[in-house]
Amino acid sequence: MPPLRTLLAVPVSLALLWLAPADSQARSAPPTDAVLPLLVSRGAAPAAALLAREETDTRYAQAGPGISRADHFRAGSITKTFVATVVLQLADEHLLSLSDTVEQHLPGLVRGAGNDGRALTLRSLLTHTSGLYDFTRDTGGIVPVAPLQSVRIALTHSPAVRGRFAYSNTNYVLLGLVVEQVTGHSYATEAGRRIIAPLGLTGTSFPGSRTSLPSPHGRAYAADGSDVTELDPRVAGAAGELVTTLADLDRFYAALLGGELLPSHRLREMLDTRAAHGSYGMGLFPVKLPCGITVWGHNGRISGSYVRTAATVDGRRVLTFRVNTTAIADPDLEPALLAAEFCPRTP
Repeated sequence: MPPLRTLLAVPVSLALLWLAPADSQARSAPPTDAVLPLLVSRGAAPAAALLAREETDTRYAQAGPGISRADHFRAGSITKTFVATVVLQLADEHLLSLSDTVEQHLPGLVRGAGNDGRALTLRSLLTHTSGLYDFTRDTGGIVPVAPLQSVRIALTHSPAVRGRFAYSNTNYVLLGLVVEQVTGHSYATEAGRRIIAPLGLTGTSFPGSRTSLPSPHGRAYAADGSDVTELDPRVAGAAGELVTTLADLDRFYAALLGGELLPSHRLREMLDTRAAHGSYGMGLFPVKLPCGITVWGHNGRISGSYVRTAATVDGRRVLTFRVNTTAIADPDLEPALLAAEFCPRTP
């Protein structure tokens, strides 16, 4: 990603801010606060921010101008964790089964170019093992399309080998359609009543076709530095529509992994990566850090925003960080930030 020189005029050292809980102000700044500004200086982000949560304590840090703790931002594929949670809740209510075929719920929709919904299960959609082509490879993630249109785009391409992990946004667009078919309501409505309202996620919404962000919010920039704050969320739909805040994402993943949203057997299914050969569960994926600790979560990339949430498997410790551009130029910075947060510190 080319450097955004005009956006980096404020020295990182002056922009770094760290706020500790009241009972721990004497503690030295954690390692994440040293890594965060590198997202700006080496990662070519205009600004970055993080919010870490452990039990009832939170810690906020930011680097660069024009970003704040309370900002609303686009969360991209983190939407998938919300959709997967709704589907697993519906499975637990026996309104669907993960072994159901796509054809059972969306008859005749997935046909063509070697694609066949009769051979695809909902489990294969959740785990990205369906082989369906990712429609955003054709749209670039910048062209708004209706759900059925995005599926039709995917079906002009031959599928990959079924049973192998191949990340595809088409899978979760289809799951959004399944949720609507089963419940009679949109995935956004179901996520609102099942997740957003019960957890009090007041900064989280599914904007539909609304191009503006709720206040407060900063600006969002594409890789070339152009302002893309105004964006039609239909570029991603059920695969990446979500708008949220740092605090809401920490709360959501803590609640999910802590067992507040799913019974234990369904949560175990969500964390089971065997279908995707260790790469992905259902709306969550694991990362094993150099210290041996495995964290769970998801990332989200959409034009003008990159977000990453990771948590311990019990949800007691959560980190969300974001940058206000589409991607981080240095891919080594994300694992470094996660290791700095979750790996034990040496004296």
